Amino acid sequence: MRKIVLSTLTTLMLLAVAAVAFAADGSASSSFGLAAAGIALGIGLAATGGALGQGSAIKAACEGIARNPDASGKISQSLILGLAFIESLVIYALLVALILLFVKM
Repeated sequence: MRKIVLSTLTTLMLLAVAAVAFAADGSASSSFGLAAAGIALGIGLAATGGALGQGSAIKAACEGIARNPDASGKISQSLILGLAFIESLVIYALLVALILLFVKM
């Protein structure tokens, strides 16, 4: 069931963003509106994915520390490093979205 929902959402996202990719007509205002919508959708998905990843990482770290309190130092170090990597991916998505936004202007 989960695969079907993910496949459907991915297909809908691709259909929504495909209009921006094929918007080659001369009207800049309609093309910009679609581009802005696609950029907003992209950064929203990146932020959602990053938040879900951070939440699951924190959950796993809390469970690991609860099971083995002696390993809390190593778990905390790995957690902070993993959270930094997840956050950097979201920041990269934001930068790509901003670049696309200002190139379309």
